[in-house]
Parts: sequence; C-alpha cells; structure tokens
Amino acid sequence: MLTEPRSGRLAAWGNALLAGLVPPDDAVVAIVGEDAVHRVEGLPGEPVPVGLSLALGRLRGLGATGLRVALPAPGHPLGLSGPPGFNARALEAGEAVVCVGAALGLVPRVREAGPAGDVHVEVVWDVLPVREAPPADVPSLGEAERELAEALREATEVLSRLDVAGSGPVAEAAIDAYRARAEQGHEVLAPGYPPRAVRVLELARRVGLLVSLAHGNGHGAAVTSAEMRARAEALRPVERTARRAQVAAYNAAVEERERGVR
Repeated sequence: MLTEPRSGRLAAWGNALLAGLVPPDDAVVAIVGEDAVHRVEGLPGEPVPVGLSLALGRLRGLGATGLRVALPAPGHPLGLSGPPGFNARALEAGEAVVCVGAALGLVPRVREAGPAGDVHVEVVWDVLPVREAPPADVPSLGEAERELAEALREATEVLSRLDVAGSGPVAEAAIDAYRARAEQGHEVLAPGYPPRAVRVLELARRVGLLVSLAHGNGHGAAVTSAEMRARAEALRPVERTARRAQVAAYNAAVEERERGVR
C-alpha cells in the first residue's frame, strides 16, 4: 500500500497523455519511474513487444480514450469486470489497467535482473481481452473520502487496542520518512486530475502506512502468530477501504471526463 502501484502510474500518466496534457516522453519517464524499462506485449497488430510510447499511441488508435486501475485481492475483485482469464492474471499480479473505449487490459510482469547491489527491474505489460462492463466495487471520490476518514479513525483505534501505538518511535520515523518523500516535489497524480483525487490518494496512502506498521512490527513487543492473525483480521476492512480509495483516485480523471466535468 505504501508503494505507488505501477498500474497507478500507467493509468495516471497514460490518461494525461491521451488527453493531450503531457508529451509522450514525459509520460513514459513518469510511468517507468525507478524501473529500468517497460515494454508492452500482445498488442493487436504488434507481433513483438513495444515501448510505452508506441503502445499508448497504438491503444489510442484502437479506440482507448482513458485508462482505469484495478487493485484486486483474494475475495475482492476491485476494479475488474472479467473475463475470468483476465481477472485471474490481475489477481495474481495484484493490479491491472483496463482501457476505456477498447476491450483490452494490461497486467504487469515484473522481473529483477543483475548482480546484488546493481539490480534493475524490467516490466512487461501483457495485453489481454477484457469485458466491457462497469468495474467491480469502485466508489466515487466523495464516497472514498468519507470512508477514508472513518478508516483512519478505525485504524488508530485498532492499533491502540492491539498495543501497536501509532505514536511510537518506529511509527513516527516511518511517517516522517513518508512526509519527506511527499515533500520532494513528487507529483501525487498526473496533470488533469482534480484536487480532490490528490487529497483522497494522499489520505489512502496514510491509512495504508498505518496498516503496514501494524503488520510489520510490534514496537518493541514480541508478536505471536495468533496476534498477527488478529491484527490482520481487525485491519482487513481498513486495508480494503484504502485500496478502494486508491482506485477511485486513479480513475477520477476518466470518471469526470465521462460525466462531462471540466
């Protein structure tokens, strides 16, 4: 949850490119991020893998007007619309991008290569057919923001109840590191997104940070497997709310355009 999903970067900057708000080179640099290279495989009419710039142009030619994010988890097909083959691949990856206007979706395959200390990441986006239908369980931005406010309170209460103090030194250090990264000029979303989407995504990441802290350490206390299971069970609804909000934020540009909002 703390790391920006690759599907989020692809959808956000792909939407900005499709809307004519950024040049292709800028979009590709933002999508690739710290990875070594991204390629797209399985595009109709393209027998070999191609680069992102060519792939996004090809998707536009195939009718794509926007990109949506899916962040499914076991028992929660968030953002998916089928068919089962695509859903299974997306669930295995934990994320996917679904085209609007073209019955295609993209699922990332991530490969690390190179010696220790000099590892680089290569990503291949597999293009697969999707069903053109409303995505599963995606809230509106307004719904997501209301749910997140409650989830933040619930996460804090759960951490306190399970003796994982959100104000402990480990938590404070993690939150400080998160804020430092956020203040380094990194754009939360690409051009064309409404301010509310940025606000929702930032809050979702904060909620995700609290969940991550609860799963990752006991703040000096020994944590049994039973206690870890209790934490996971207590925080599962909070984590689901944060993922739903992430998807709502990344999909906001498409949703607003479809409603005719400028």
